[in-house]
Amino acid sequence: MSQPSTPLGRPRMPAPGAAAPELRIARLRSHARRLGWSALVLIGVAGATAYFYDNLPAPYENWMLLTAAGVLVLLLVVLPFLVWLSRTWTITTRRVIERSGPFGANRREISHVRGYAIQLRRGILQRMWGAGTLTLSNGVEPALRLKNIPNAVLVHETLVDQVEVNQILAHRDSQTFGSGSVGL
Repeated sequence: MSQPSTPLGRPRMPAPGAAAPELRIARLRSHARRLGWSALVLIGVAGATAYFYDNLPAPYENWMLLTAAGVLVLLLVVLPFLVWLSRTWTITTRRVIERSGPFGANRREISHVRGYAIQLRRGILQRMWGAGTLTLSNGVEPALRLKNIPNAVLVHETLVDQVEVNQILAHRDSQTFGSGSVGL
């Protein structure tokens, strides 16, 4: 979802004092490459189960093989996928929202209007994949870390733009309506 724009490509500014609608810019998860090991385990378990089915030594039975394969898949494939799936970051035109835990049980927000410092860290592997870790810190609350997100440079630029636009709008509205001067 994107903001409506003018012919020049800039987002439309709301009228002074009018409430700007909150639009979703992006919803992110950490880079899916961390699930690569789980995919390899799934392939290995499927291959080993197919190979050893009906070829087990005398004291072992096929149900034992299937049970062991099921436990391995549950612990090393399904569980890491659910952990990866349970953490999202949503960037809107007003704030950054982090949801984590089963069914989004934990939630943290940081507002663009208050402003915050943005730090981008990228390791060698993250650079190869275009990922990075962004740390958003406003100096009051604990820093919000967007770990291993894809397209980290683009997300960094988007956050910088949103902070700037929100601070300009807040300053404009405070000058227009909150100056304290009374016109006679």
